[in-house]
Amino acid sequence: MILEIATLTIKKGLSSDFEKSFQEAQKIISSMKGYISHELKKCIEKNDKYILLVNWETVEDHEIGFRKSEEYQEWKKLLHHFYEPFPIVEHYK
Repeated sequence: MILEIATLTIKKGLSSDFEKSFQEAQKIISSMKGYISHELKKCIEKNDKYILLVNWETVEDHEIGFRKSEEYQEWKKLLHHFYEPFPIVEHYK
């Protein structure tokens, strides 16, 4: 199992809108091949900061299966306009 950790900084004042969009987006990621589970955690000290933790069977399930899919295009439309700067994403085993 691989853990993807994405540090998400949301544009100031848009956290509530981001959380609503994420409710829809999580349906996309949870339907993907190799997906195991995910959690979105909001930072206590910084109101517009989150971490997204996603467990995948393999790195390829995330990097190729998800990111190169049609479903990822919908994920991008729902979420990417909230980020500033673009998230740092790392994988752990």
